[in-house]
Amino acid sequence: MGTTGAARGRPRTFDREAALAVAVRLFWERGYEATSVGELSEAMGIRPGSLYAAFGDKRSLFREVVRTYGRSPVGAFVGVALEEEPTTYGAFARVLREAAATYPDPSHPAGCLTISAATNVTPQDADVEAFLRDLRNANLSVFEARLRTAQREGELPADASPRALAGYFAAVVQGMSQRARDGAGAAELAEVAELALSAWPGREPGPPR
Repeated sequence: MGTTGAARGRPRTFDREAALAVAVRLFWERGYEATSVGELSEAMGIRPGSLYAAFGDKRSLFREVVRTYGRSPVGAFVGVALEEEPTTYGAFARVLREAAATYPDPSHPAGCLTISAATNVTPQDADVEAFLRDLRNANLSVFEARLRTAQREGELPADASPRALAGYFAAVVQGMSQRARDGAGAAELAEVAELALSAWPGREPGPPR
């Protein structure tokens, strides 16, 4: 009989990683503003009080969701391509081609969470919008740094603009995410990727891969 009281007093446990995976999907599908704490707690299988105890408020949960997404294959492919590819052209070609295949993949919500999750936020949630904007701008800075290195090493011509190229490729990636959310498939986005790569300065256009 004594063990019943001990069990009853023990706090309910849950799989934190599984709960985060559910939250990632919900925020990815609906965006930050349209996802309520009640919907999150129901989908994650915990009470709102337990959600607050485990993750803090909705903003704190969202930040953890973004970090979790960023470690996933879908969220990390850009950084992995830039790190692994020996040439800068190869890195950007891989980024664009993987975006074309990844963003419309039906196994998960369309597009990129960090690009689309904070649209139409209310003024009191402007910090969430700024948080994602800062992440996107950090990625833009990484693009520009890699392109400047390419220019120093002779992979880009001296008259090319790494800043403009970085902005161009970031805009293409973000546009591909939105096109995927609007229903574009992998074939259409692959054509967009190859068209974008044809703008690489000083490179003869080759056949799509």
